[in-house]
Amino acid sequence: MGETAIPAGAEPYDAQAGGEKAGWNVVITLNEGNFFEAQRLLRRWGRVRSTGFYHVLVMRVADAARFAAEFDAALAESPGILNVISHVVPARAAFDFHGAAEFEARAAETVRGWLGELAGKRFHVRLHRRGLKGVLSTPREETFLDKGLLEALQAADTPGRIDFDDPDAVIQIEIVNGRAGLSLWSRDELRRYGFLGRP
Repeated sequence: MGETAIPAGAEPYDAQAGGEKAGWNVVITLNEGNFFEAQRLLRRWGRVRSTGFYHVLVMRVADAARFAAEFDAALAESPGILNVISHVVPARAAFDFHGAAEFEARAAETVRGWLGELAGKRFHVRLHRRGLKGVLSTPREETFLDKGLLEALQAADTPGRIDFDDPDAVIQIEIVNGRAGLSLWSRDELRRYGFLGRP
């Protein structure tokens, strides 16, 4: 995934800044790479920032679930938004991390909080990584989290199973350098929210 120059006038995402400047909870992928048009379309919900990765932006919203519903309604009114914006993924939880060990610990803790929603369900973890090549392995982290969830569900007498073809739920993880955003989407949400992409 190549890097690109930050558009003139666009404020970059800064993973070292801390606070709201670094604290995104939505990842946006563009179709046309038009930062300013995407900013115009999304500014009602929050400040959009460049990431340095081609066609990838981030933003922070006050309520990720409400944003998903409102963005879906905006698409119903103006389907042309998808000419500019390809995918939008709001995160239920997000955190900064340094290295694979911290990512695994914090991600495992987060997804264990969703055991009640995964009880007896078919699911899988899907991770999209931008940056950290050689630090995080996408297949390894997906398998690590899948296995941990299966073990925890079994221990709770609510066994689940991994299913990639027709899951009841998908845990979607978006990583941009040293920050991860995690979401749990039900089958109904995945059907309704086509802008999530293919988790």
